[in-house]
Amino acid sequence: MTRIIAGEAGSLPLAVPSSGTRPTSERVRESLFGALESADLIRDAAVLDLYAGSGALGLEAVSRGATSVDLVERAPRAASVIERNVRAVARSLPGRRLVVHRTSADGFLRSAGTAFDLVFVDPPYDMPDTEVETTLGFLVSRLSADAVVVLERATRSGDPALPDGLMVDRAKKYGDTTLWWLRPSQAEGPPQPSVESQSV
Repeated sequence: MTRIIAGEAGSLPLAVPSSGTRPTSERVRESLFGALESADLIRDAAVLDLYAGSGALGLEAVSRGATSVDLVERAPRAASVIERNVRAVARSLPGRRLVVHRTSADGFLRSAGTAFDLVFVDPPYDMPDTEVETTLGFLVSRLSADAVVVLERATRSGDPALPDGLMVDRAKKYGDTTLWWLRPSQAEGPPQPSVESQSV
């Protein structure tokens, strides 16, 4: 069972696709969102959830105060599950914009007109780094100046390949999973990333 952890829709159960997705564990989500809230990166944010799966990451963000979320999922069964979860969560979050897009991440980014403040990118672990880099390249022009991108990858994959326009801010390891925090590149050049480990 997956659920919204906290916020206005806290404890609400979420459906999960029966196959073809790899939901981020609750302990990893709890740690991630605690860090995002501590940095004041959620409230009033425009959120994008790519490869959304069940929609748990994006819906957690709106539960905790984000203004809107666009959930992008190409797989038909998973997209149907997200739509069901959106209907359930929307009842607790009147006035928030929650939109499901049944398309590929690259297809959405090619046509999106919104600037996003917080983006979750959780592609399949077996997706080649070159494909992930291509998607991140399309994403660069869709980010606000102070945006944060959270990229989830298998720890065994090592450092992600990044396009021009993005740099690593920090990384945190949770066993087999690593979350990479990315930001738009700054003129003075990227800092050395901080890498932490946490048992889950």
